[in-house]
Amino acid sequence: MTSTNSLPEHFSQNSQLPIRIVSPNFGHVSPETRENYAPTHRLSYYFLLFILEGSTPYGLDGETFDVGKYELLFALPHQIQQVAFAQHSKKYYKLGFDEECLSRLPRQYPFLLNPLNQQKISFSTLAANRLQAIFDILQGLLTASDTDPELILAHLNSLLTEINAAYFAGEQKPADDRLTKYIGFKIFVENNLTDHPAIKDIAQELALSTDSLYQLVKQYSGLSPKEYMTNRLILEARRRLCYGERSSVKELAFELGFSDPDYFSRLFKKVTGKTVAGFFQDLS
Repeated sequence: MTSTNSLPEHFSQNSQLPIRIVSPNFGHVSPETRENYAPTHRLSYYFLLFILEGSTPYGLDGETFDVGKYELLFALPHQIQQVAFAQHSKKYYKLGFDEECLSRLPRQYPFLLNPLNQQKISFSTLAANRLQAIFDILQGLLTASDTDPELILAHLNSLLTEINAAYFAGEQKPADDRLTKYIGFKIFVENNLTDHPAIKDIAQELALSTDSLYQLVKQYSGLSPKEYMTNRLILEARRRLCYGERSSVKELAFELGFSDPDYFSRLFKKVTGKTVAGFFQDLS
């Protein structure tokens, strides 16, 4: 399993920044390089797919997204990407970058934590035209490997700012305290997932009552905090099975912090509708 969020070695198109852009006539890796990657693999970097014409099916975490005109799909490190579904339309952009790029940008982009649980974003014609212009500039900058990274970062910042605004378009106050607290909840869960933290401990960490935490998580995810954590644990189990990190049910349960493998098996079936063995069989 990839231990750091980084662009694969030799993928970057800039000598000082881990970033790569692909369009119909630019940036494709060689057939020999593609053969080194399994049809299903775990991402180690941030990925954007923006469609300008037609539509494209794309597989992510076992779900197929139909990405249409003026829509963008974003994927996060550790998500499972099904490359077999990546049949692109005639006009698109793909962009990959990692944590190093983000660390050099002047601000944060809350959409990259996906607090609203929506990985596909729609753009108006005007916004899509602005996005296309930025992608065009980035592609031009990445035609030479020695381009000043500050130029690339300036336009990456503009791109992510546009996407962030579109992601939160339906929110009256996308950066309000409630959303900030919810993002804090998601980060805490990610950092402590296999420790199975108690709800009261999470609420205390966020300076909330347990009732306030419940209402907050329900508002943004549609789930209770306990349901959210359960679904996240089972998603991680599915990712490890999809990615080929296949161990026995007992080992998988222990890796995810479950002391009772039988309980883990029952929970997995309750959430997915399949046993671990049945899920594994469907992957074969």
